Amino acid sequence: MEFITDITVIIDEAYYKEDPEVLKILQPYSNKRKDSCYEVRGTFEELDNLSKKLLELRPDSSPNTHGQDGRASTPIKPVDVSGVVMAYIEQKCAKELNKILGNSFVIETHPDPRTVHSKPSSTVQVTFRPRQVPINPVHGDFVRQRFITFYQRTASDLQVTSVPVSAQDHKDLQRRFPQLLFKASRNRCTATGPFVHIAKLKEFLLQNTQSSFKSPVNKGPVDTPSGRTSGPAKDPEDESCPICMEPMVTTDKETLRCKHSFCRKCLQTAFQYKPVCPTCGALYGILTGTQPAGGTMKATNSSSSLPGYERYGTITIHYYIPSGIQKEGHPNPGQPYEGVSRTAYLPDSSEGRRILKLLKQAFNQRLIFTVGQSTTSGRSNTVTWNDIHHKTSTHGGPTHYGYPDLDYLSRVRDELKVKGIE
Repeated sequence: MEFITDITVIIDEAYYKEDPEVLKILQPYSNKRKDSCYEVRGTFEELDNLSKKLLELRPDSSPNTHGQDGRASTPIKPVDVSGVVMAYIEQKCAKELNKILGNSFVIETHPDPRTVHSKPSSTVQVTFRPRQVPINPVHGDFVRQRFITFYQRTASDLQVTSVPVSAQDHKDLQRRFPQLLFKASRNRCTATGPFVHIAKLKEFLLQNTQSSFKSPVNKGPVDTPSGRTSGPAKDPEDESCPICMEPMVTTDKETLRCKHSFCRKCLQTAFQYKPVCPTCGALYGILTGTQPAGGTMKATNSSSSLPGYERYGTITIHYYIPSGIQKEGHPNPGQPYEGVSRTAYLPDSSEGRRILKLLKQAFNQRLIFTVGQSTTSGRSNTVTWNDIHHKTSTHGGPTHYGYPDLDYLSRVRDELKVKGIE
């Protein structure tokens, strides 16, 4: 997963009581004045360095650093997140998480995400603890917002699947797919990870059901390159297909525009899931989702503003998906599913209107909703959000799916671009 490099922080100059040194420090950075704040954009390293300079300038300026009795207090609000997603981040994204926290913070998660990994609706609370005080509130909020951005982008690409495997097979899968998080339960295991790697896992299981992935006790003639009696011979030195892990021959090899190569049959099967490169996610063709038919999307405008967009009105999006019977591509074809009504909000700015246009295109391509298990109620066979994030509240900030969230529009634009909508 590519790490986030383009970040924006808001610096309230009230913390520094109009200190002219602030302006000198901000000069080398890309910044602009907004009301009584400075909006500064840059990489993590640049903004981390900025926060340290501001802390050195006036380390005692923040009213949130210490209480009146001199004891250190916690300046950062905790974040409530999905236990499933947090378990994946802690165990598979430790490097990225440590880069966010740096040397200044550690996180505490309650309850332990590993204890709720199998419960999709469970949430855990992430608390940010400073390694030492005083802590610059700019730096603290920067770390918190960066964590939220990383969490949301990770969650948007995460999928969970369950496969029947033995204990030995479970260990083999862990070795073959280090990007996935596996949790064993009796004769099955749950795999959590990015879509591309879940697709690779499914392809591997499909191609090896009758061959090399059989249990040792039941193993018959193994369908390996050296054991085949028909078909083109494969040179062991040939490049391996990232999906089936077998060497590829020239006559059966297909290379995409992005320069990644696969067995032709493997790629055709993978494209049935999603027309993207299984390695890098590059889109090929028009992506169509599994959103049930018959729904409506309507937008209305009002003069009220959203936090962070006080100069603009509000666009309210009304979604309606009726109940119906599941089709091919849904978890349980032939069974009924429960419909939903959802409301989302955008600022009525030029960028907000552009995002609305893109969301309408995504809705028409059946990408906004799907049928599955609700992460909030835990109910199965219901219409749920897909992986394009919406703001369903006008207030409360990112952890409550609301505003203010200054980089939300750029994030959702990136999510749409991944699906070929731009």
